[in-house]
Amino acid sequence: MEQRITLVTLRVADVARSRGFYEGLGWTPAAGSQAGFAYFQMGGMGLGLLTAADYEKEIAGDAGKVAPGPAMLAHNVHDKAEVDRLVSFALTQGARLVRPPTDQHWGGYSGIFADPDGHYWEIAWNPHWPLADDGTVTLV
Repeated sequence: MEQRITLVTLRVADVARSRGFYEGLGWTPAAGSQAGFAYFQMGGMGLGLLTAADYEKEIAGDAGKVAPGPAMLAHNVHDKAEVDRLVSFALTQGARLVRPPTDQHWGGYSGIFADPDGHYWEIAWNPHWPLADDGTVTLV
């Protein structure tokens, strides 16, 4: 198995609400998005939004329930000022502030907000992980 992720799918309560949140952040849904699911192209990977029922069916088939739980996603940026700007912007789109941007013990700077379904987004500047102009990160 190659070391990569091609799609992250989030379990959401209301696809339209969540889709609107991400569109409010300036993201464009993929053409195949529909009422019950939405996908966003994110560079070389994608983000999917599925209703709780469809998510559970995808994970466990028709039997059983999948325990809900938030995920934490990260978006690395080029500098501290961009962390502040993006966290503030997300709040104007309906995000909930979880942790304001602060200097971190690992040497960087980050803040965390939650989307409408409680999935955490860390906006981070990490001086140890070079970020290329195209947004790809090198984990060192």
